[in-house]
Amino acid sequence: QVQLVESGGGLVQAGGSLRLSCAASGRTFSSYVAGWFRQAPGKEREFVAAISWRGGSTSYADSVKGRFTISRDNAKNTVYLQMNSLKPEDTAVYYCAARSNYKLGTIPSEYNYWGQGTQVTVSS
Repeated sequence: QVQLVESGGGLVQAGGSLRLSCAASGRTFSSYVAGWFRQAPGKEREFVAAISWRGGSTSYADSVKGRFTISRDNAKNTVYLQMNSLKPEDTAVYYCAARSNYKLGTIPSEYNYWGQGTQVTVSS
């Protein structure tokens, strides 16, 4: 089992930045692919970014490419999502997820473990 806890969400103006953190506990987190997803009211949960076991490979949704950066520090069992140039359409609950597979998944059902989520609100 892996337990995930997100933090770092909040209210920010358009054009601003936030850094989300996801702290993991339980099994060796470095053996899991980690991802970030988000869900806006009335919408389905969507893929944001994913990172491989050692951080050598990453994947991003087109909507965040060039603005968001995913990274991880396995010594701290933590995954980060640096979000720059935020837009109102980035407003959502952001979830951290982990999967016990070497592939970078982009579909929620591919992930085994989930955090409770952290709210990000971008005002115009």
